Amino acid sequence: MKKISLDEVKPYAAPGHFGMVAMRLSGKEETGAEKFWVGLSHFLPGGGAEYAYEDSPPEKFYLVLDGEITVKSKTENFTLGPMDGIYIAPNEGREIINETNMPVTMLVAVNY
Repeated sequence: MKKISLDEVKPYAAPGHFGMVAMRLSGKEETGAEKFWVGLSHFLPGGGAEYAYEDSPPEKFYLVLDGEITVKSKTENFTLGPMDGIYIAPNEGREIINETNMPVTMLVAVNY
């Protein structure tokens, strides 16, 4: 077991993201986790992630902890509020945007 406190976590730049801060809570470097990593993302109003094309093999799961955010595929838009989650299959494209005037906090889990 390895305990991680939020005050130990360092922000990192997530490629293709804007108006947000990402922090890795658990992963190979942080805890030794081999199969997945977990992050905490804070999106400012207007912040988000550019469309990630269908060449991203990891599975992803997003869980909104606070606020409201929109996750878009090529064919659908999903609005997620507190305790709403969304699963993104391997090689499934997505875009993320905070269309509100309030910050959003989201838990992110991604397999390696």
